[in-house]
Parts: sequence; C-alpha cells; structure tokens
Amino acid sequence: MASFSLPKSILALLVILTLVNSSLGARPRKLDLWIPNRDDYPDDSYLLKYHNGEVLQGDIPVYIIWYGDFSSPQKSIIIDFLNSLTSNTWGQSNPSVAQWWSTIDQLYLSKVSNQQTQINLGNQIDWSYWWGNYLTTSQIAQIASYAGTPRGGITLVLTAKDVIVEEFCSSHCAFHGSDRSAGMTFIWVGNSESQCPGQCAWPFHQPLYGPQSPPLVPPNGDVGIEGMIINLASMLAGTASNPFGNGYYQGNKEAPMEACTACPGVYGPGAYPGYAGQLRTDSTTGASYNANGFNGREYLLPAIFDATMATCSTLN
Repeated sequence: MASFSLPKSILALLVILTLVNSSLGARPRKLDLWIPNRDDYPDDSYLLKYHNGEVLQGDIPVYIIWYGDFSSPQKSIIIDFLNSLTSNTWGQSNPSVAQWWSTIDQLYLSKVSNQQTQINLGNQIDWSYWWGNYLTTSQIAQIASYAGTPRGGITLVLTAKDVIVEEFCSSHCAFHGSDRSAGMTFIWVGNSESQCPGQCAWPFHQPLYGPQSPPLVPPNGDVGIEGMIINLASMLAGTASNPFGNGYYQGNKEAPMEACTACPGVYGPGAYPGYAGQLRTDSTTGASYNANGFNGREYLLPAIFDATMATCSTLN
C-alpha cells in the first residue's frame, strides 16, 4: 500500500447520520477531506482512534438480500468481489482485493484481536420488490433482520437501480447499522445508475459537482455496479472496524469518520478533487482499476486511513 498526506487546503468532510450506529458511504465529489497538520493538534485529537469497543473478528459470514431486479452479470460482479476478500488463494495477482482487506485487518482489526479476519459468503435471498420500490431507512433495518445472519456476521441489503431509498442521493450512497442485542450488523448500498451516478458512482460517471474531468472506464462494464462496489468496500471496512459505534472512528460518535470514509475520493497516489489518483489501466479495455480479484476481475477500491501516519493508504 502506498501512503500520502492530503493537502491542508482540502475541505473537511461532513457526514450526516441516518441511523443509530450508522456510518455513511462517501460522496467523494461533493465534499473532500481536510487532514490538519499534526503540529496544530499536539494531543493527536484529530486522529482516527480506537474507543475500546468491539470489532468483527475471525470468519465473518456475509448474507445478501437482493432487493429489486439484479441481472445475473450484475450479481456475479458483486459476488466475485466478496469472494476476492477471502484470501490470496484465489489466484489474485497483486495488487489484489485480498491485499486491500489485509490492510484493514493489519491497521485495525488485528490490534484488538489476534485472529485473522476474513469474509465468508453465506446465504443469498431474492426479495424482488417485496415492499414496493420505495423504502425508508427503518425498513432497510427490518429487511436486514429477516436474513437470519449469525451473530458476528453482516447482512448486505442491496437495492436495484429503480428502488428509491429514503435520503438516497440527497444525503448518502450507503450506510451501515447494527442491532447490538442480536450481535448483528447490516449494510445498505444502492445502485445509483439512474438516480445519482454523478454523486455515488464517481469516478466512473461525470461528477455532479467540482472539476468536470472525463469519467473513467469501468473495469466490469457497469457504472452503477462499480459505484456499489466502491461504497460496499467502504462500508465493509467501517462495519468491521466500528460495528457497534464504539470501535475505530474519528470525530463525533453520532457522525463518525471511519477507515475509508476518512479518505473520500482517494483511489490512488496523487489524488486531489476531480482526480482519483494514479491508477492501473487495462491494456485491452482501457478500464481503470487498482485491485485484481477473483475470476480475473478488476476493481477500484477506496483508500484506507492509516491513523498511525495520518495518511490515506492506497494500493500500489
């Protein structure tokens, strides 16, 4: 992983809380991160810190609820990404998705537990449009509770491009939440293809705000799903390291910045507003990516905040 400090001139990221113990997916082109100079904060109060709470450990079962109409190719892109998190035994060449996840483990999870942590894909449920194509945030939590995910696991509620979710686009692209009594965490991510790709699928779509540089070519050919992968990766990092609101975070507990949301819009070295950073380019398709995955997939994954160095760490 490559590390670099963001310039002080970049604006502070504002995060809006949508659920108790929730954290939002980054909207990288609307607001960016300001990381202050260490000399300005001698007590290191600006750093993303551990707050003595739980993190997810060991083998983490992940159950999926597909809400709405997802095609088989769309599902396979997401499933291959989740399988890529498991380990390097899937034949991924570096830089890899597994390498990205191992950085989450190294910087956060392993400091609380000596268990190696990895994602294990569990059951999948197709819910079609069970409650219609408009959902509130409280309904997302209810839907997640029906998955039957074991304690210590994560339920993914993934909504299709024609499903409208309360405050989707206006406040967030994704969020994670929890039920502490049940030991259950959940993540919601929406497909922004037809609703707000300029906010939730950048840099694979023209940004809604800021510098209007050309969008990048998506490695798997689906702008909406590529945006979901970016936001899902960010939420998985936040859920594992801050599942119940008292793990690793920076700032206000009710509106925290976490492992990846503390580095919005950063995907490669040299990133700045309107520029995702130095990325790899597929010689055949021209697609931009920074991680190799299962089944020969290529993905774009967000930078991870390294609290010890106060930098955003990216895959080489």
